[in-house]
Amino acid sequence: MSGFHEVRFPLRLAHGVTGGPVRRTDIVNLSNGREQRNARWRHARRAYDAGSGIKSIADLYEVQAFFEARLGELYGFRFRDPVDWKSCGPLQVPTASDQPIGTGDGATADFALCKTYADAAGSHQRPIAKPVAGTVTVSVAGVVKPASAFTCDVTTGIVTFAPGHVPAAGAAVRAGFEFDVPVRFATDRIEVNLSTFNAGSIPAIPMTEILP
Repeated sequence: MSGFHEVRFPLRLAHGVTGGPVRRTDIVNLSNGREQRNARWRHARRAYDAGSGIKSIADLYEVQAFFEARLGELYGFRFRDPVDWKSCGPLQVPTASDQPIGTGDGATADFALCKTYADAAGSHQRPIAKPVAGTVTVSVAGVVKPASAFTCDVTTGIVTFAPGHVPAAGAAVRAGFEFDVPVRFATDRIEVNLSTFNAGSIPAIPMTEILP
C-alpha cells in the first residue's frame, strides 16, 4: 500500500536541484483567430530533478539510499523547494502577519494554512499541507498569539485554536511559516554510469508533487 513518509529529502542536495511549478492548460484555436483557454488543474504541481544537485559519489550514494528507503515511487516524502519555502519572500523572515488563512466566526477553531500569490491582475491561493515543525506563528486581528493558544498539525497544515482562544467573529486570522513540498520520485529506476559521472555526467532523478 502506498503512503507518505514524514522525512525530508537531504537538504544540502536540494540546493542544486532544478525545477519548479508546472500547470496544464488546454488551448483551443478558434476559427476567428482567437483562443479559448481552460486550466486543467486547479493548482500547479511542482516537478524537480535531483540529479543536478549531486556533486560527488557520496552524494549519489545518499540519494540512492533515500530512494531505496522510499521503495522508489511508492512512498512520498518532504522536499524543500530551493526558492519557495516560506510564507514570505526568500530573503525575508516569516512573521505571523504574512498570509491570511481565514476569518473568525466565534465558533470555528480549525484553519488550513495556505499561501497566496497575487499581483494587480490576479491571485492564486495554494494549500500548504506540510509546514515545518516549530516555524508556525499565528496572529488574530493583528495580535500575535502565544504558542499555547494554538497547535499546528505538521502533517496536514491545519491550525487548531485552543478553547478560549477561538477567533471572534470578523477577526482576521493570519500566519507565518516555513514549509516543504510533498513529492514522490517520478521514476522507479536510477541509472548510473560511474565513468561518465566522474566526467561530469549526472543521472536524472525526477520528483513530482503529490497530494499527501
